[in-house]
Amino acid sequence: MLKACSGTSDQSALLNTAHSCSGADKTTAHSRPFPALPLGATSPEDYNRPPRTLTDFHRMPTCSVHPLAYHANPTGYFSRVRRAPGAVLLDSGRPKADRGRFDILSAWPLETFIPGAQETGAKFLQHLRERLAVLGHADLPESSPLPFAGGILGYLAYDFGRLLEPLPARAVDDLHLPLAQLGLYAWALISDHQRRTTELVFHPALAHHERDRVISLFEQPQPSPQATFKLTAPFASDTSAEQYRRAIEQIHAYIQAGDCYQVNFAQRFRTCYRGDPWTAYQALRLVCPTPFAGYLSLAQDDAVLSLSPERFIKVSQRQVETRPIKGTRPRGKDEAEDAAFARELLASPKDRAENLMIVDLLRNDLGRTCRTGSVKVPELFNLESYPNVHHLVSAVTGELAADKDALDLIGGSFPGGSITGAPKIRSMQIIDELEPTRRALYCGSLLYLDVRGEMDSSIAIRSLLAQNGQIACWGGGGIVADSDWQAEYQESITKVQVLLQTLEGL
Repeated sequence: MLKACSGTSDQSALLNTAHSCSGADKTTAHSRPFPALPLGATSPEDYNRPPRTLTDFHRMPTCSVHPLAYHANPTGYFSRVRRAPGAVLLDSGRPKADRGRFDILSAWPLETFIPGAQETGAKFLQHLRERLAVLGHADLPESSPLPFAGGILGYLAYDFGRLLEPLPARAVDDLHLPLAQLGLYAWALISDHQRRTTELVFHPALAHHERDRVISLFEQPQPSPQATFKLTAPFASDTSAEQYRRAIEQIHAYIQAGDCYQVNFAQRFRTCYRGDPWTAYQALRLVCPTPFAGYLSLAQDDAVLSLSPERFIKVSQRQVETRPIKGTRPRGKDEAEDAAFARELLASPKDRAENLMIVDLLRNDLGRTCRTGSVKVPELFNLESYPNVHHLVSAVTGELAADKDALDLIGGSFPGGSITGAPKIRSMQIIDELEPTRRALYCGSLLYLDVRGEMDSSIAIRSLLAQNGQIACWGGGGIVADSDWQAEYQESITKVQVLLQTLEGL
């Protein structure tokens, strides 16, 4: 178990192990082939084949929907496709989490989008817009009020922000994760926990025999779980307590000099593992159910495992919402202590000030793409409680301007202000200076964006990257003028401790 201000001798030994995981493959993720594995009754060669689309132009404008047996837990359905190319699950944490409504899963994208070496963020987002238009607008039947009618699923790494804002390149890119990996999907399995339904949604472009193929797969008996997951050593931080202290002192110096008001600073924990990351994810979602969780299969059994409680941006019928988290307390050992921690958080001037700084930043970000006068703050300083922490959460809303869409919103708001600081660009520059390695997935976003313009996205906190036999997890928090480095150091551990301890116990 990790504790604040622990010594560095054991830490160094563990870190050496994390740096030298046996069998590490230095090939970058986007150049590796997907594994060819059987898919129930489907032949291995069919398993890796992208779905075929209709070639005629007489497509129905409405998606077809096929009902399946409702399951509150999506892992059984996802287990059938999780080794397929581009397999992705956006998980609302049911049946334990009570805030999320929908689970969305899919696989076999028609196309996969990764930014090119010289591609700008604006050009990449425009390419996504064009490919969505080629797939074509489609509606859902009135009887199926679902959030996704075919479109884009995947992730944006935190470092995708480098394509949108001018940043230095001081932090080492040692994980080599693509800045974004998004797929264009013509079908999805969606569970609606409010209506207690599970349905397959097929975009009109998908050929009929491909629909039959997917229906047949999900109507087969669920495969029995067999894979295991085991860490080879406990997690260790890349940052010693002394290095953390010096970084906080430098942030305080920048604040006193007027460079910034708040900087989100993080440390990374790593170790090596053997086995299947999907097994690890299933264990994590049991102990830490959250409404913006997700699992993305990458190449060669690498994966993104996210247990995020935080929404980045939602767009529904052109109405926009973002829900920043800023302010944290641990859960108590008993009811009385737990209630005391919650009251302390709600009354904390420091946490309320941090939260308000980010609310103001996000009002500005949304104002770039929302109709003038539409940006509001309907919720301020609300308490949300999770298995290991209490959070202070606010909501900022708006309405997209007539000439803007969800991709414009990403271009004007990414990465989320709650995990950068204020002002945003200067805070991101300081993060790049003081964090020794790039964040990769951490504080990026898992998202969907459908052909109607509907979107929802997370802030990828409480998230892990399993890659080349090594697994990484990050914890951080907002640093302001009166932050105590030891308290912040402990908070950065507390936020992820349940994840690290769960994996260490497998």
